Amino acid sequence: MIKLHDLIFKPFVSSQQLDEIIGRMASEIAADLKDEVPVFIGILNGSFMLVSDFVKKYPHPCEVTFIKLASYEGLKSTEDIQRLIGLTQDLTGRTVVILEDIIDTGSTLHEVHRIFKNENVKQLKIATLFFKPEAYNKDFKLHYVGLEIPDKFIVGYGLDYNGLGRDLPEVYQLKTTQYMTNLVLFGPPGAGKGTQAEFLKDKYNLVHISTGDVFRFNIKNETALGMLAKSYMDRGELVPDQLTIDMLNAEVEKNQDAKGFIFDGFPRTNEQAKALDALMESKDSQINAMIALEVDDEVLVKRLLDRGKTSGRADDADENIIRNRITEYYTKTAVLKDFYSEQNKYFGVDGVGSIEEITQRLSKVINELK
Repeated sequence: MIKLHDLIFKPFVSSQQLDEIIGRMASEIAADLKDEVPVFIGILNGSFMLVSDFVKKYPHPCEVTFIKLASYEGLKSTEDIQRLIGLTQDLTGRTVVILEDIIDTGSTLHEVHRIFKNENVKQLKIATLFFKPEAYNKDFKLHYVGLEIPDKFIVGYGLDYNGLGRDLPEVYQLKTTQYMTNLVLFGPPGAGKGTQAEFLKDKYNLVHISTGDVFRFNIKNETALGMLAKSYMDRGELVPDQLTIDMLNAEVEKNQDAKGFIFDGFPRTNEQAKALDALMESKDSQINAMIALEVDDEVLVKRLLDRGKTSGRADDADENIIRNRITEYYTKTAVLKDFYSEQNKYFGVDGVGSIEEITQRLSKVINELK
């Protein structure tokens, strides 16, 4: 992720991908124009990188020049186009290829056609590195398109956001969910994870999504997902990961204005972690951290036995069952610790002390993330 001015952008097209796309465009145009010596015209400022790399790959003799048009203010393509720097050479009878960095609404393209209407060129062809079909509202033909992209703002490789970003060798896309904080909260039985989740969700205005609660809600309310999950459970089968992800997706969709989420009880395997990453990516977001409360086993056993005196839960009253639950937790989370550590997203937090002390430790981690 990068930050330009007040906005955050995420990686979109790598420099290697750009190189491949431009190489393909150069080959396609060369095959069409054969032995002609075309005039390639770049639209400044955005196309300077594209033109430079393109002509290096173009296999035949060619000429290069630029015109400058202004059409962007901030993030929006405006209809007010000004011809700032015009043509200085006679193009009569020449084949002209416009090299554009990006075509969205087509407003700049309209001005380009107006400029060349009286230049008596042999033919005018349009080549654009990026094209936003969802935004395009003109009828002009685009002869060569490097890559069709969604109607989202991009920077890098000549494209800027209020002056910044043109120098980047790759392209970044605006991150529409700018400042979400998404946490995976883990802790062995008795670590106080549920208590801390309640404090953290209130403190940071996050939505707490407990997998157990989500399952119970869907089954109790006989939703389509709940009934499907129940059918697996009734047969003694594991609920497929995708079904769990679908339930979590529904919860995320319910809270589209959330500042972020605390995922509790999911993921439990590498595959589930990858599925959760994919889910958050589809929401233009990501998991920022896995935070695990770390508590000595003997402290956990004592806590759970004490809790069992009032909770009425059978699994809190039997020491052997408690120890098996703790062992199962470590077995399941060991792989996840490695998964998130590889991404520098694993944070272990001392879970011994008062509720307030533990909340402060967790808050320190989250504040550093933000």
